[in-house]
Amino acid sequence: MNWLDIAKNYEDEYIRIVKEVLKIPTVLKKYTPENKEAPFGDDIRKSLDYMLDLGVKDGFKVKNIDNYAGHIEIGDGEEVLGVLGHLDVVPAGGKWNNPPFSAFEEDGKIYARGAMDDKGPTIAAYIALKMIKDQGIKLNKKVRLILGCDEESGMRGIKRYLEKEQMPDLGFAPDAEFPLIYAEKGIYAFTYNGNVTDKLLLSLESGDRFNVVPDQCVAKLSENREKEFMKFLKDHKLQGEIKGDEYIVYGKNAHAAWPHLGVNAISLMVKFLVKQTNNPFINMLNKYLTDDHLGKKLDINIHDKEMDDLTLNLAFVHYDGKSVEIGVNIRYPKNYNFDEGEKKIIKSGKEFALNYMIDSNSKPHYVSPEDELVKALHESYIKYTNDTESKIMSIGGGTYSRMLKKAVAFGPALPGDEDLAHQPNEYLNIKDMMNAVAIYAEGIVRLAGE
Repeated sequence: MNWLDIAKNYEDEYIRIVKEVLKIPTVLKKYTPENKEAPFGDDIRKSLDYMLDLGVKDGFKVKNIDNYAGHIEIGDGEEVLGVLGHLDVVPAGGKWNNPPFSAFEEDGKIYARGAMDDKGPTIAAYIALKMIKDQGIKLNKKVRLILGCDEESGMRGIKRYLEKEQMPDLGFAPDAEFPLIYAEKGIYAFTYNGNVTDKLLLSLESGDRFNVVPDQCVAKLSENREKEFMKFLKDHKLQGEIKGDEYIVYGKNAHAAWPHLGVNAISLMVKFLVKQTNNPFINMLNKYLTDDHLGKKLDINIHDKEMDDLTLNLAFVHYDGKSVEIGVNIRYPKNYNFDEGEKKIIKSGKEFALNYMIDSNSKPHYVSPEDELVKALHESYIKYTNDTESKIMSIGGGTYSRMLKKAVAFGPALPGDEDLAHQPNEYLNIKDMMNAVAIYAEGIVRLAGE
């Protein structure tokens, strides 16, 4: 069966649905577990309701799991194939050419926060399920499109789902790259905290998520340093400005899994401040965390032949003139000695009277390249791309696949595509997404068909 020919008949439907979902600003503002109706906020709940209502309308079995997650189901059998997508998105930082939740369409592309991470791919998986259903294909497994609501901020949605529902026996997350990702680095987040006073630096603010390279840093100063700051910007060819007593420098957003693709605004500001004030946490940042996305300054850098290098993202700084919180995100390969690395991280903080606190640690995820799950999905990709050259891979990003015992990340970005996740002017390519629909349908039938 040629799923690509069939997918062409669903293109208008895909565009209509994905635009509706992209227009909902599903950024987590605050997690409120006491709010049983919308623990992640009204917009995320609205998005979940939209998808589950759509599933009911199209004749699927659907289930809402405590407004933390839900699934849309097709097929029969004891085993479950999970297709794991998420509806939440990171904040729409940076400069956008059009409003980030307008779902602006131009030249075969749809621009919006979440277009590629992960609403566009999740809707592609939904259309794949609908095509299979409409074609009357018999499945010997239950296939569940699982809709998470908190992937970007702690994965509490999928964790609640797996507490209440059967863990899928195998699965894939349409939330990464083709041809296929069989391994994901460990993801480790921590903070440094301490009490600090400074006559010059009244406050310092940058970043709000562990998994985003911050693109702006704002320092409030008690003294006029306009001459020094403007010279700093000119000498380093940087973008910045002064608004009253606020000194602002601009960098570039990127996903924390690939910090080298961004320009960290905290690192830029520290370069300026370290020559203006003798501040303990500024000195600590300068010595151990700035201008270093490999962890060399902390002496935790390491390379793995499959999982590549450890990477480090200086994610946020919040300082109010009295206390400081510094957030760091590390992606580490399977040969990293976590305990030894943690000792070095703690020691670096203590040197400057800063306390360490771990936020989360998700260990590396690995499925053998020889597993039948990997082979079936890879063959599905090759069928609709004729790409036998691109290799399956390991990444630093974290997807829902790491929540299952046997799951991989599978598309939809093509080899060589620009990395758009967590960046301004994120967009999906409609033609490529319809090709992904065909690949997903093929993969699901290979894994769950009779």
